[in-house]
Amino acid sequence: MNNFLFGIYPYIAITVMILGSIIRYDQDPFSWKSKSSQILRRRQFVIGSVLFHVGVLVIFFGHLGGLLTPIAVFDALGISHGAKQVLAMTAGGIAGVMALVGGGMLLHRRLTDPRVRAHTTLADTGILALLVAQLVLGLATILVSAQHLDGHEMTLLMSWAQGIVYLQSGAADHIANVHWLFKLHILLGLTIFLLFPFTRLVHMISVPVRYLWRPGYQIVRTKHQPAKRHPAE
Repeated sequence: MNNFLFGIYPYIAITVMILGSIIRYDQDPFSWKSKSSQILRRRQFVIGSVLFHVGVLVIFFGHLGGLLTPIAVFDALGISHGAKQVLAMTAGGIAGVMALVGGGMLLHRRLTDPRVRAHTTLADTGILALLVAQLVLGLATILVSAQHLDGHEMTLLMSWAQGIVYLQSGAADHIANVHWLFKLHILLGLTIFLLFPFTRLVHMISVPVRYLWRPGYQIVRTKHQPAKRHPAE
């Protein structure tokens, strides 16, 4: 089961994410949007959205660089495993709290505001709830990591991630004995990858490059009603 969940399931999730996104963009491009509800209850949306997106972006790129950078690179730079773990806990903790507060505001808004709820689908609420749960798990792993600052468990997670990405055999063996919170965090993250092409998350990989060369102004025309003439004229 450990080999399936952490050695095979990652490839299933990543394959579905990539192929599903390509098929959706090809077959149903008009659904490729975030379906923003910004015009409804704008203030809470703006504050929550900024906190959530900034926090998630920091976490995403932090995970990407932290997990996939070879351990030998950190050793060559003189960065100890313990120092890297403390840095990851600090930066990840701050970004995680930001994202959790923002995500909680967005989820509360979708669940309690009748107008926003009418504009929301089950997939919208479900994926946001999963992201909030993932943030909670991520912050909980910091409490586990704080109990041992030698960086050993962190290097096991790095070895697993690099084994999956670089197609190395036996990747699942690296995390066979890590704390169950880390395993649950990984499984939920992979499940979010699996669901990615079926939700609004697809807008994350759409870069609006056309805005770089489009005109800086827009022409807006209104349909004017003909002026009414006075009866005496």
